[in-house]
Amino acid sequence: MTQTPLTQTAGITAPALNPYDQLSRILPEESGIDELGELTIGEVSVTELAAKYGTPLHIFDERGLRRQMRRLTDGLRERWPNSEVLFASKSMPIVAVYAIAAAEGMSIDVAGLGELRLAIEAGVPGDRIYMHGNAKSDEEIALAVSHGVGTIIIDGTDDIDRLEAALPAGQTQRILLRVIPNIDADTHATQATGGETSKFGVTFEQIAEIAERVRRTPGVELAGLHVHIGSQILDTDPFAEAVRRVSRLGEFAVYDVGGGLGVNYTPDDQAPSVEDYLDSVVAAARELLPPQSKLIIEPGRSTVARAGVTAYSVVTTKQTGRHFVAINGGMADHLDTALTGQQYSPIIANRPTATPDATVQLVGRQCESGDLFVDNAALPSPKIGDIVVLAATGAYAYTLSNNYNGALRPAVVFVGDGKERLAVERETLDDLLRLHRVAGEHDWGTPL
Repeated sequence: MTQTPLTQTAGITAPALNPYDQLSRILPEESGIDELGELTIGEVSVTELAAKYGTPLHIFDERGLRRQMRRLTDGLRERWPNSEVLFASKSMPIVAVYAIAAAEGMSIDVAGLGELRLAIEAGVPGDRIYMHGNAKSDEEIALAVSHGVGTIIIDGTDDIDRLEAALPAGQTQRILLRVIPNIDADTHATQATGGETSKFGVTFEQIAEIAERVRRTPGVELAGLHVHIGSQILDTDPFAEAVRRVSRLGEFAVYDVGGGLGVNYTPDDQAPSVEDYLDSVVAAARELLPPQSKLIIEPGRSTVARAGVTAYSVVTTKQTGRHFVAINGGMADHLDTALTGQQYSPIIANRPTATPDATVQLVGRQCESGDLFVDNAALPSPKIGDIVVLAATGAYAYTLSNNYNGALRPAVVFVGDGKERLAVERETLDDLLRLHRVAGEHDWGTPL
């Protein structure tokens, strides 16, 4: 008879948690175990999805995603009725997520021409699109104006020059001015955006001059201010401090206090709940902002991270200086670990409750020593063909995907209530070659 492993904590003997139970607050809300003892998401078998669509594969819990969006929109509205929640779409810029977010009451923030076109393709009304960017091009500004984008966030005077040139006579464009709050939040350097050396926004001392420049520009309406302090922030105090800093700049109709709420990636993480985050922001707003003003937040990571996982197949295992387990993805579809050092949690979908008996280096297939998924991952001895799921990859994994070593971008599938919907097709070799076919027009073996 197999005995349940035991752990000893503070003199009390208790059953050890299996991997699935350990990751229960990190895996998608609609995760489960089927009658075969395998991992499901949205009542759909992960191993069956992997067999049907191939791996790597991004899988999204649609019900959990929609539920999280409503927590944010309803929660802020209950606390501050004149409010708006923007989905920071850079975290997962695909048409399906844009459309779902809009359907669940979120507006959309975009930070580039491609994101703007995707939002338009998803049917998001122009007045519910907010356009960001610290280096907006003429083309981006022109498309925003022609599509009727409701709000453009101004990052400096060059934006105003471009907007003035693009704005037709008689047309009005609402703007927010992004300011640097001088808050150094506790996060990775690549994710900090609110310190005094940030490339985003203008200083407090520059606001008056820029406001005067706006006043002299026909059709441009300065509605309020915008701040953002960073991403993957695991403390609510900096968000409240951002409200305090922006409140010192005077009374405006709109205060956009950005996003950045962190999420749980490992069992050791203790991210604030949506409720705690909203309580902190709104408490500061009630104390300091005009009661009639509009309050805006921009959650991206905290909207989509938990809802998404990525499934991979084990390709090879070997014991050299370390016990290596290589899966068929890497920096091409999961760049975040190499970029920010973020820790992630793996689980084997076909054996999610099996007791870990091996400590391995879970690595990818790209030709870089830094192509590491998880350092010292505790797993039940991985075998070739196992399906390894990386939890909480719903934010930025697809966003940062690339063609390193000729890798093809994965497909994205949404699941719920036992059904699946393909949201993004897997990139093919034909897709990869299409942009290079001009090469066929030249004899590259002959020098110019």
